[in-house]
Amino acid sequence: MLEKFFKLKENGTDVKTEVIGGVTTFMAMAYILAVNPSILSASGMDAQAILIATALASFVGTMCMALMANYPFALAPGLGLNAYFAFTVCGTMGYSWQFALFAVFAEGIIFVILSLTNVREAIFDSIPLQLKKGVSVGIGLFIAFIGLENGSIVVNSDSTLVTFVNFRDDFTNVGICALLALIGLLIISILYVKKVKGAILIGIFATWFLGIIAQLTGLYTGLSVLPVWSDFNIAAIGKTFGQCFTAEAFANFNVLDFFAIMCAFLFVDIFDTLGTLIGCADKAKMLDKDGKLPRIKPALLADSIATSVGAIFGTSTTTTFVESSSGVSEGARTGLASVVTALLFLVSIVLSPIFIAIPSFATAPALIFVGFLMIMAVKDISFENPIEAIPAYIALLTMPLTYSISDGIAFGIISYVILHVFGGKAKDVKPLMYILAVLFILKYIFL
Repeated sequence: MLEKFFKLKENGTDVKTEVIGGVTTFMAMAYILAVNPSILSASGMDAQAILIATALASFVGTMCMALMANYPFALAPGLGLNAYFAFTVCGTMGYSWQFALFAVFAEGIIFVILSLTNVREAIFDSIPLQLKKGVSVGIGLFIAFIGLENGSIVVNSDSTLVTFVNFRDDFTNVGICALLALIGLLIISILYVKKVKGAILIGIFATWFLGIIAQLTGLYTGLSVLPVWSDFNIAAIGKTFGQCFTAEAFANFNVLDFFAIMCAFLFVDIFDTLGTLIGCADKAKMLDKDGKLPRIKPALLADSIATSVGAIFGTSTTTTFVESSSGVSEGARTGLASVVTALLFLVSIVLSPIFIAIPSFATAPALIFVGFLMIMAVKDISFENPIEAIPAYIALLTMPLTYSISDGIAFGIISYVILHVFGGKAKDVKPLMYILAVLFILKYIFL
């Protein structure tokens, strides 16, 4: 039955590989179960309710991706958008979290309509192949940087913005984390060179195990990496479920503000999703000869549905995660891997103390190594053709430096259009690329 539904042989994979890929993807993105509640709770929401909502939204979105599109991509509430939700909409602008949830819900509905009318697909197909390669490399650099940051290997610096960690300074906290992350990276690299299946997943668990030993022996004195079985009440979801439709969501409702907030959510969601799909699909060699992704409509529709459903549960925008590339790197090629990831998110509601206990320094090596795997696409960029290569370079450079996939795409598209216009190749640019370039420019001027 699995073979018939997911077409395993046709995609060059098997059940074991898909299961390993699905578990690996989950382990690489399970941190969202801890991070999302800590961010969104700043808006006044209940942290336990957010955790349950996060798990449920991830389950529904990832399952939709599996059953509707048959792709090994997982979804969860996106980083960046949750910060905008909590600190800008509810913080600076002073709106209630119910209002913010309604804006996310409305954005998701518009996203569904755009997906059904082929607008999002047209956007995806209009992006030139060379630029897509640059986006793929950029995402690799971006998630590698996240890994370096999560592992405390690179830290803030007043003079150089970021710098290498000083291991001796606060060794039992930051220093040991960085050391364990580097050891984990070496473990994954050695296993990969030895062609050991599940190298990334083994590396995550091995690093976590070393962290537990470090804590028990007093070498690590930071946040506990041991599971803590505290009281858990699944009924807490009632504190956020359906709150986007309550009176609080429409108190002091300002139409112009609502439209601006909704558009901001929509804009970032569209291009983060497109960028992630491009990068992960390119890594899995799922793009066709024209650089298009087959079955992109159901993939985009799944993402859209997840956003609105997530808002009803009580979380910020749910989107396709770049960490899906972890599972892809382990050989995942079908929706069966996503089914595994989705089920693990569902189970995590009950077993949340275990999954939350996995520290960021244990998942950091996986992100860094996946960055290495994704950067390989740079060899496919045609550098002898600068009018195509320069926009790809700008896109891949901008993503990690601005900490934003959508900004990388924006700068890539704007530079692509400008170079082609002044390079006498204006007719080679698809009309939608001009529209996107103008919209991006207007975004930076007015938003």
